[in-house]
Amino acid sequence: MSDLLWPGDTRAAGLCTDEAVLTALLHVESAWLAALHHHGLTASSSASPHPAVPGSGPPHLAPDLSDLVDSRDLADLARDAEEGGNPVIPLVKLLKKRADVGNIHAGLTSQDVLDTGLVLVLRDAAARIREDLATQIEALAALADRHRGTDMVARTLTQHAIPTTFGLKVTGWLQGVLDARDALAAQDLPIQIGGAAGSLAAPTALAGSPAKARELVATTAATLGLPMREPWHTSRAPLTRFADALVTCTDAWGKIANDVLVGARPEIGELREGRGGGSSAMPNKQNPVLSVLIRRAALAAPPLAATLHIAAADAVDERPDGSWHVEWATLRTLARRTVVAGSQTADLLTGLRADPVRMASTLAEARPGIDAEQRRYGPSDRPYLGATDEIIDAVLARAAEKPC
Repeated sequence: MSDLLWPGDTRAAGLCTDEAVLTALLHVESAWLAALHHHGLTASSSASPHPAVPGSGPPHLAPDLSDLVDSRDLADLARDAEEGGNPVIPLVKLLKKRADVGNIHAGLTSQDVLDTGLVLVLRDAAARIREDLATQIEALAALADRHRGTDMVARTLTQHAIPTTFGLKVTGWLQGVLDARDALAAQDLPIQIGGAAGSLAAPTALAGSPAKARELVATTAATLGLPMREPWHTSRAPLTRFADALVTCTDAWGKIANDVLVGARPEIGELREGRGGGSSAMPNKQNPVLSVLIRRAALAAPPLAATLHIAAADAVDERPDGSWHVEWATLRTLARRTVVAGSQTADLLTGLRADPVRMASTLAEARPGIDAEQRRYGPSDRPYLGATDEIIDAVLARAAEKPC
């Protein structure tokens, strides 16, 4: 997958692609069939070990469906999805045609497979984002400590305010990234299986009792490595919370990018990217391209999350007519773009260059006006930096903690 109009999209590689979605849907169908087999509710003429999803529980003896459909079938599946409104319907038809086993998809509904498949895709994206957050935190902590004594001008409402240090400014960036880390760590996307209307009616009929139906779901969840949860067909908080966590990430990265863009202006010259981008017409330019692209993602993410909230608020009955459908591509786009922005932010921070001499010069030129507040509170032999060191130390201590 590539996107010519979203430069950097290739950083996300195979995450959230059509191929990834198809693989996830096949994992769900296979895991459910494995659960049926495990509980003695289906028979296969060619049983073979069913491989668990990475990070999942122990596999169960059942046919593996993942080899029956692959990327060569995507075009046909995409075309045929229009007839029933989702890609699971043609996928199930294809599996039943090609598999030498009964009870494929028995007890499930399309929403079970698609919701849980998307959860698997989002889980993979989140793992990548967490890696880049860790890189960002390490880089920011080092910058904050190294520049705790690098004096510079603080700016409020675009104007000079009071003296500060670049280390404290970076500490503010770090706090935003730590908030993003914690928000993402709090997400634990669960399995979503409820049958046709969220009542587990068909699984109960298959298994013989409600308790055994819930055991089927629990077994499937264990195989996929997902938390167990009661059906959430029309209670979309797991997805809106996840989207909000992604936006918390892009918000934090956007703030960093904005500050770098200001600091990299030639008339300010306090910051620069490790490797600037060129221009097709002006060879003298070294554009702060990473910051530009990160800011782009930060601007685009909130409307995508808003779409998911609108869809959740517009849900009706036991399967919404359109508001469920709008979630799929929206989630995929938001997650993939967040992955890209996370990688770009990690590169930006590991290569960021500060110019302490320029910072000091700007501060000197801002005097005596910038010291007005200090004079208001009386003369002092100490630099007017308040609790700067204590704040930096406290945030660095938080950065060293493991996320919840």
